Amino acid sequence: MDTKKSNFRVKSYRNFSEDFKRQKVQEITSKKITIREISIIYDVAVQTVYKWLYKYSTENQKQTKVVVEMESEAQKTLFYKERVADLERFIGQKQIQIEFLEKLIELASEEFQTDVKKTFHPNC
Repeated sequence: MDTKKSNFRVKSYRNFSEDFKRQKVQEITSKKITIREISIIYDVAVQTVYKWLYKYSTENQKQTKVVVEMESEAQKTLFYKERVADLERFIGQKQIQIEFLEKLIELASEEFQTDVKKTFHPNC
């Protein structure tokens, strides 16, 4: 008799109540949670959540594809727009610093009557 333990996981089957499924479908349709999030949180296949959606939702019937995650996409878009604006502000500040330093070099060159850019030796 072989006494080695098996390396594969025994799949456990869970039954979710009809009220639970209806509640999750209501949360999906009101955009409080996404199908993917329910799938991850409750360790349920995405296809199973879609079955619940088709069965318990009056808005979503089978053979229609529903994009429920649009709000998360909108949030991502808003996040990236804000990020781009922050980076543009940062670049603008750096450009102002560059222009200031160039003007400072120009004024120093005039004051000392020498070309500071040409006579600068960074290894000194």
